[in-house]
Amino acid sequence: MKRYLFVCSQNKLRSPTAEDVFARRGDIEVASAGTNVDALEPLTAEWVRWADVIVVMEKAHRTKLQNRFRKSLDGQRVICLDIPDDYEFMQPELVDLLETRMARYLPSLPMSSTPIRR
Repeated sequence: MKRYLFVCSQNKLRSPTAEDVFARRGDIEVASAGTNVDALEPLTAEWVRWADVIVVMEKAHRTKLQNRFRKSLDGQRVICLDIPDDYEFMQPELVDLLETRMARYLPSLPMSSTPIRR
Protein backbone atom coordinates (compact mmCIF):
# COMPACT_ATOMS: atom_id res chain seq x y z
CA MET A 1 0.00 0.00 0.00
CA LYS A 2 1.47 3.35 -1.04
CA ARG A 3 1.92 6.12 1.51
CA TYR A 4 1.05 9.70 0.56
CA LEU A 5 2.26 12.67 2.62
CA PHE A 6 0.41 15.96 2.03
CA VAL A 7 2.39 19.11 2.83
CA CYS A 8 1.45 22.78 3.22
CA SER A 9 2.85 25.54 5.44
CA GLN A 10 1.01 25.33 8.77
CA ASN A 11 -0.75 21.95 8.44
CA LYS A 12 -4.01 23.65 9.38
CA LEU A 13 -6.08 23.92 6.19
CA ARG A 14 -4.92 22.42 2.89
CA SER A 15 -2.85 19.39 3.87
CA PRO A 16 -5.20 18.23 6.69
CA THR A 17 -8.11 18.59 4.28
CA ALA A 18 -6.25 16.38 1.79
CA GLU A 19 -5.48 13.88 4.54
CA ASP A 20 -9.15 13.71 5.56
CA VAL A 21 -10.41 13.43 1.98
CA PHE A 22 -8.02 10.67 0.91
CA ALA A 23 -8.08 8.77 4.24
CA ARG A 24 -11.51 7.53 3.14
CA ARG A 25 -9.82 5.37 0.51
CA GLY A 26 -8.85 1.91 1.63
CA ASP A 27 -6.06 1.46 -0.91
CA ILE A 28 -3.53 4.08 0.30
CA GLU A 29 -2.14 5.40 3.60
CA VAL A 30 -2.11 9.16 4.15
CA ALA A 31 -0.66 11.72 6.53
CA SER A 32 -0.06 15.47 6.51
CA ALA A 33 2.54 17.90 7.80
CA GLY A 34 3.61 21.52 7.49
CA THR A 35 6.90 23.07 6.40
CA ASN A 36 6.86 25.78 9.07
CA VAL A 37 8.51 24.99 12.40
CA ASP A 38 5.33 26.08 14.22
CA ALA A 39 3.05 23.88 12.08
CA LEU A 40 0.50 21.75 13.90
CA GLU A 41 2.43 18.67 12.66
CA PRO A 42 5.88 19.83 11.53
CA LEU A 43 7.51 18.12 8.58
CA THR A 44 10.37 15.92 9.76
CA ALA A 45 12.92 13.62 8.18
CA GLU A 46 10.91 10.70 9.61
CA TRP A 47 7.79 11.82 7.73
CA VAL A 48 9.79 12.24 4.54
CA ARG A 49 11.25 8.74 4.85
CA TRP A 50 7.78 7.30 5.67
CA ALA A 51 6.24 8.58 2.43
CA ASP A 52 6.33 6.95 -0.98
CA VAL A 53 4.76 10.05 -2.55
CA ILE A 54 5.01 13.59 -1.18
CA VAL A 55 2.33 16.02 -2.33
CA VAL A 56 3.04 19.71 -1.78
CA MET A 57 0.50 22.46 -2.24
CA GLU A 58 2.88 25.11 -3.65
CA LYS A 59 6.29 25.28 -5.31
CA ALA A 60 7.68 27.01 -2.21
CA HIS A 61 6.87 23.88 -0.19
CA ARG A 62 8.77 21.72 -2.67
CA THR A 63 11.78 24.05 -2.40
CA LYS A 64 11.72 23.90 1.42
CA LEU A 65 11.34 20.13 1.31
CA GLN A 66 14.29 19.71 -1.05
CA ASN A 67 16.51 22.18 0.83
CA ARG A 68 15.81 20.89 4.35
CA PHE A 69 15.40 17.16 3.71
CA ARG A 70 17.61 16.40 0.72
CA LYS A 71 19.38 13.58 2.61
CA SER A 72 16.05 11.98 3.63
CA LEU A 73 14.60 12.02 0.13
CA ASP A 74 15.25 8.64 -1.41
CA GLY A 75 13.49 8.41 -4.73
CA GLN A 76 10.10 9.56 -3.49
CA ARG A 77 7.94 11.21 -6.07
CA VAL A 78 7.24 14.86 -5.23
CA ILE A 79 4.07 16.30 -6.73
CA CYS A 80 3.09 19.98 -6.64
CA LEU A 81 -0.65 20.68 -6.87
CA ASP A 82 -0.32 24.48 -7.16
CA ILE A 83 -3.12 25.14 -4.69
CA PRO A 84 -2.82 28.59 -3.06
CA ASP A 85 -3.60 29.27 0.60
CA ASP A 86 -7.06 30.66 -0.23
CA TYR A 87 -9.29 28.00 1.34
CA GLU A 88 -10.69 26.99 4.71
CA PHE A 89 -10.45 23.48 6.15
CA MET A 90 -12.74 21.10 4.24
CA GLN A 91 -14.11 23.95 2.08
CA PRO A 92 -16.05 22.24 -0.75
CA GLU A 93 -14.07 24.09 -3.44
CA LEU A 94 -10.80 22.88 -1.89
CA VAL A 95 -12.09 19.31 -1.67
CA ASP A 96 -13.11 19.41 -5.35
CA LEU A 97 -9.74 20.88 -6.36
CA LEU A 98 -7.82 18.23 -4.41
CA GLU A 99 -9.87 15.40 -5.88
CA THR A 100 -9.46 16.73 -9.41
CA ARG A 101 -5.73 17.43 -9.21
CA MET A 102 -4.91 14.17 -7.39
CA ALA A 103 -6.94 11.89 -9.66
CA ARG A 104 -4.05 11.19 -12.03
CA TYR A 105 -1.65 10.36 -9.18
CA LEU A 106 -3.79 7.87 -7.27
CA PRO A 107 -4.34 4.18 -7.98
CA SER A 108 -7.58 3.50 -9.82
CA LEU A 109 -10.34 2.24 -7.61
CA PRO A 110 -12.01 -0.97 -8.80
CA MET A 111 -15.37 -0.60 -10.48
CA SER A 112 -18.30 -1.30 -8.21
CA SER A 113 -19.65 -4.81 -8.49
CA THR A 114 -23.16 -3.51 -7.95
CA PRO A 115 -25.21 -3.91 -11.14
CA ILE A 116 -26.67 -0.79 -12.71
CA ARG A 117 -30.46 -0.80 -12.52
CA ARG A 118 -32.43 0.46 -15.44
